[in-house]
Amino acid sequence: MTHRPRRPHPDPSTAPGELYRHALDLLLAKDIDGWVGLWDEHGVMEFPFAPEGWPRRLEGRAAVAGYMRGYPDHIDLRAIPYLEITPTADPRTIVADLRATGRLGATGEPYEMSYIALVTVVGGLITRYRDYWNPLAVPESARGPRAFAPTAPHHP
Repeated sequence: MTHRPRRPHPDPSTAPGELYRHALDLLLAKDIDGWVGLWDEHGVMEFPFAPEGWPRRLEGRAAVAGYMRGYPDHIDLRAIPYLEITPTADPRTIVADLRATGRLGATGEPYEMSYIALVTVVGGLITRYRDYWNPLAVPESARGPRAFAPTAPHHP
């Protein structure tokens, strides 16, 4: 049996940067349930640069959970070698600049992606997550229509 990290109840006083670091730890541990548990019931996840046929907006925790289902099967995320978190004028919102590395589940090819994310946390839960990832950086083997199911994640 695989050990999964205990899923703590989000603390409403958790600072956005601290919550985001915890969210990345959960992704690295492949604890998708724990990661989804950090979302507000009505949270919105957006992908402004998503290519045609990939989701651009997910509304609600249930939609985010459906999107993330099977994530570790598609991306074996192994490290976040670079992370910089910058506060904004709104104390509830941060800008995260990061690089993630791992392997593609289907092929074992190396995976490396740089991200900029704008994340808003209210009451200890993620309410908005705008993920500015580069679809051109996705390996060719993962770009085809069958490489990822329409609701399967293609990045962290």
